[in-house]
Amino acid sequence: MKVLALETSSEFCSAALALDGRVIAREAQVGQGHSEMLLPMAVGLMAEARVTLRTLDGIAFGAGPGSFTGLRIACGVAQGLAFGAGVKVVGISTLLALAQASAVPRAICCIDARMGEVYHAAYERAGAGWRTVHEPGLYRPADVPPVEGTGWTGVGTGFAAHGAALAQRYGAALGGVEPRRVPGAGAIAELAAAEFARGGGVAAEAAAPLYIRDKVALRVDER
Repeated sequence: MKVLALETSSEFCSAALALDGRVIAREAQVGQGHSEMLLPMAVGLMAEARVTLRTLDGIAFGAGPGSFTGLRIACGVAQGLAFGAGVKVVGISTLLALAQASAVPRAICCIDARMGEVYHAAYERAGAGWRTVHEPGLYRPADVPPVEGTGWTGVGTGFAAHGAALAQRYGAALGGVEPRRVPGAGAIAELAAAEFARGGGVAAEAAAPLYIRDKVALRVDER
């Protein structure tokens, strides 16, 4: 199984290859330079691994939620490469990628959505995969869905931006936090390899980002 993964939903840009059970990745903090960095990063990674587009089993991207522009970049590049390679595409939730990267048994994943809100989801380990406890959604920190039991880890930039409010909401259920973790292509490659192995994926033209919210800024009277 050979899968190329692309991720540009945050200020970081990353590309990764899942190669028969191992993953190699490149990542850089690029601010708003994703469109200039992503394709050379992916091409360089494939050259390093001596992999060509035609030998890939599929291409994956961080579908969101996250930066609207970043999501469109990753999706667009994945579509273009998949058209050329004649392979399928799979979009992986950036919130699920946070859980995968954290390697904890129970993950409350929150990405700072700005405007006083967070993108939120919760997952539990189930064998080699994950069980979704709460689907991705958009909430104010004080209104995020509750979880049962203890031993949950808070993962993602939502805990950096709204740590106090989220800690108050979850109380004793929250055993620790990883507030600086961002979605990465390595985790997306791992999740996508499993999805492709199950026969998943869509045609390149059917791939689409997961925005969750269609509003990018507050009006003047809302600030």
